[in-house]
Amino acid sequence: MRRHDLDWLRVIVFGLLIFYHVGMFFVPWGFHIKNDIIYPDLRWPMLFVNQWRLPILFVISGMGTYYALSKRSGGHFAKERIQRLLLPLMVGILLVVPPQVYFERLDKGQFTEGYFEFWPSQAFIGVYPEGNFSWHHLWFLPYLLLFSLVLIPAFLYLRNHPQSWLLKKMTVLASRPFGLFWLIIPLYLWESLLEPFFPSTHALWGDWFNVVNYITLFFFGFLLISVKDIFWKTVLQNRRKYLYCGLVGFTLLIGLRQVYADSTLIHFIEAFFKVFNLWAWILALFGYAAAYLNRPSTALTYANESVYPFYILHQTFTIAIGFYLMHLDWGFWPKFLVMSAGTFGFSWLVYEFGIRRWKWIRPLFGLKQSKPEGVGKRIYA
Repeated sequence: MRRHDLDWLRVIVFGLLIFYHVGMFFVPWGFHIKNDIIYPDLRWPMLFVNQWRLPILFVISGMGTYYALSKRSGGHFAKERIQRLLLPLMVGILLVVPPQVYFERLDKGQFTEGYFEFWPSQAFIGVYPEGNFSWHHLWFLPYLLLFSLVLIPAFLYLRNHPQSWLLKKMTVLASRPFGLFWLIIPLYLWESLLEPFFPSTHALWGDWFNVVNYITLFFFGFLLISVKDIFWKTVLQNRRKYLYCGLVGFTLLIGLRQVYADSTLIHFIEAFFKVFNLWAWILALFGYAAAYLNRPSTALTYANESVYPFYILHQTFTIAIGFYLMHLDWGFWPKFLVMSAGTFGFSWLVYEFGIRRWKWIRPLFGLKQSKPEGVGKRIYA
């Protein structure tokens, strides 16, 4: 049975990504271009979303892999993953990301000529940030491709052995209101022991904390959906408890960061609240989605297909619009609203008239060549 709540969660979280990247234009954190005026307090809502936004995407992707493998051989699945992830990544690197680098170079005074003097002659010289070659926001695709291919043997074993020890253990954990919180143990180990030594780079090689952390969450997604009947019942019944846990966890996490700046002991305590917080919100979101979003709709059908091209396209429009707004004396809300509306609007125009209707263009952005008929034709990226 198809889970429409997973589709909605996927659409909502990727939608939040657009607002998040617009917000990066205004906060003190590093980004490709920045507004003239920085708004430090904006980082608090962004920090809240940042705790669970990427983790839940990898969990949902692991769940989608379960469905994708249910009717495919390992070889067929690998071929499909390469087509749907590697091809859009290559197109993104060649066509979508270079304008982002171009506007950054203009902003920093490192290039002064027109775009077609930059692309393609300068766009692929050297590796970013020193050079211009990069996958920027598309880093999610090579990570997901790597995880999908590496874990094929494990996933096939679990698919073919539903009575394996691991799945029996997952059944026991998923049947208890707080049993699934045992899964934060490996997340805590990675957060406390790896994260301090391997800062996030999204470069794949050398980005060991992110690789280990996200592949764990991806694997968890496959495990959870393997015991789906018990899992959905548990998160549905206990969603309010998970919400309270998330509120407490985030409050304590922020409190620790405010009171204690640098302390080895506090790092280990903070790491616990961080993984506890993100896992509580993930379970709460699954629970509330199961309660209110598990129903089909024409809007969901359209949004579910469009979300992948929107993800590929959106940051280029965000940066391009931001470049022309950054020196204007407009204030926060006018700029934020124009950048958000412009990013959604231009992404929709390109998707609707330049991608969706053309069967030879669709695969370049991760879509099936033929437009799906009705609800239920899409598998999660």
